[in-house]
Amino acid sequence: MHNVPEVLISEVGPRDGLQSVKATMPTADKLRWIDALVAAGLREIEVGSFVPPRLLPQMADAPAVVQHALRHAGLTVMALVPNRRGAEAALAAGVHKITLPVSASEAHSLANVRKTPAQMVDELREVHALRRDAVPGVAMEVGLSTAFGCTLQGLVDEDDVIRLAVACANVGVDEVGLSDTTGMANPAQVRRLFTRLRAELGAKAGAAHMHNTRGLGLANCLAAYDVGVRTFDASLGGLGGCPYAPGASGNVVTEDLVFMFEAMGVRTGIDIPKLIAAREPLKAGLPGEPVYGMTPEAGLPKGWHAA
Repeated sequence: MHNVPEVLISEVGPRDGLQSVKATMPTADKLRWIDALVAAGLREIEVGSFVPPRLLPQMADAPAVVQHALRHAGLTVMALVPNRRGAEAALAAGVHKITLPVSASEAHSLANVRKTPAQMVDELREVHALRRDAVPGVAMEVGLSTAFGCTLQGLVDEDDVIRLAVACANVGVDEVGLSDTTGMANPAQVRRLFTRLRAELGAKAGAAHMHNTRGLGLANCLAAYDVGVRTFDASLGGLGGCPYAPGASGNVVTEDLVFMFEAMGVRTGIDIPKLIAAREPLKAGLPGEPVYGMTPEAGLPKGWHAA
């Protein structure tokens, strides 16, 4: 039992990362990349989003990517869906989990999904009913976007964030997490907001999705861990951002996040050398696209072994 992972690292690069770059990664490269991530020990991967290809051509092959990912035993195959139509397509493809973006900022919500936060709660209710009646075994989560601030609106009231989280949970979703979409969060804010979220939602309080826009991504993840969060989104090579939030760049780098936890003695179940090797199919599929990460650049310390 001493090898059982203590935190879940949810890899979002194949969706959040790829939708944020101009180039479209060829499907064959996507599949090789996902295979490499699984080989490194990733247990949950957001493999795509079910949106109209005219809006995000990078995600046009989502059904085929899902079908390939489903071949990996023990992997939770997740996809983002913005509405009922996307949910119908994702559930038909056979995903294990769907995640819906609900923004705490009205300005970002209108830019991202063309609905207000209240309208998105109504959309959630429809998707929940679909999931309940068609495939109740599929998990359903919400990531509250711009929970820590918005480049369009500015400050986002923390009471509004918690009220929206409660509204989403009351619809019947399994988990509600908090996303620092624009990289505006700081550790004190993260501790405060996740403490409130966990007090309100209990077991339904979900993942921390942090960006490294201002260099605080790992610090914010550690702050969330300190108040009980055990699921963290990250992107290999720090790929990603948000195309509908100006200035939103840089997801937390999976390699650095895993190194931090393993160095602390917090088990992730992920093999760091294999994780670093998974950068190769990513770079092959997106030649010229910058990838980030301090751990891959510096290498593992002399005498390193996961604590």
